[in-house]
Amino acid sequence: MKILVTGAVGFIGSHTAERLHSLGHEIIGVDNFSDYYSLDLKNLNAKALTNKGIKIIKQDLRAEFLAKVLPIDVDYIFHFAAQPGISSSSTFEDYFSNNIIATKNLIDYALLCTNLKLFVNIGTSSIYGLEATFPESVAPKPASHYGVTKLAAEQLVLQKSREEIFKACSLRLYSVIGPRERPEKMYTKLIDLGLKGEAFPLFEGSDKHLRSFTYVGDIVDGIVSVIGNDSKVDGEIINLGTEVEHTTKEGIEAVEQVLGKTIKLNVIAKRAGDQLRTKANIDKAKKLLNYNPQTSLLEAVKHQVIWFKENFK
Repeated sequence: MKILVTGAVGFIGSHTAERLHSLGHEIIGVDNFSDYYSLDLKNLNAKALTNKGIKIIKQDLRAEFLAKVLPIDVDYIFHFAAQPGISSSSTFEDYFSNNIIATKNLIDYALLCTNLKLFVNIGTSSIYGLEATFPESVAPKPASHYGVTKLAAEQLVLQKSREEIFKACSLRLYSVIGPRERPEKMYTKLIDLGLKGEAFPLFEGSDKHLRSFTYVGDIVDGIVSVIGNDSKVDGEIINLGTEVEHTTKEGIEAVEQVLGKTIKLNVIAKRAGDQLRTKANIDKAKKLLNYNPQTSLLEAVKHQVIWFKENFK
């Protein structure tokens, strides 16, 4: 089948594109190569994909008339592209245009795809708010511009399912870690600064925050499992992550264990909108997709350290 993956040279998008390709599908990746974070990393990911025969199209989804540059005979759309995370350097306009306008444009494109079996929106646990421990039926209370705009994007996609225009679902991901994680994210930064012997900036009180740190391979298992389950997941919101919780402090200790050195910490002011606790409730994913993440935190960190050393040390 022909599958479009947006945000294809990003962290999770690139892993998903590779997995889908390995399953025998024809993959078209689209990415705007935003300079929000290192273009060197994005180019590294793009090279890995193109070396496997995956086509990458450079295109900003905020542009209209996407059907002029993207093929309209795709069977599935996996929509990862977004303004990510909680960052003081990102404006509300950044979140609004990349998460809402871009999604609306992609939906307009999807309406022209006559072979489309399923539109898969990639959501986030940030939609739930400061506490993300709930089943999908709980009303969301996002506490950041990121969470608010990702919720809006999710609802724009699911609207088309409710109108019975095309099948769609949204997968809310929890604290994904592993190779290719963005450079400003916790584990890549911990590994980088730990190897350099420099201090890691720790938000005040965040060492006690609880997270469902989920290995990217386990997340991709859940994502690709929607293929062939189009009717079963149509109209559904599904959490993907691990049920195992770890504190940020335990995450730091895991990196220290793998690196074999103590990481210095520099405590800085709290970050507004940061989640206090995430624990993935995956009962629905287990039921609908037979989802069963297995990778431990320590094993995930080992994979990420190996990747980092191979590419950046």
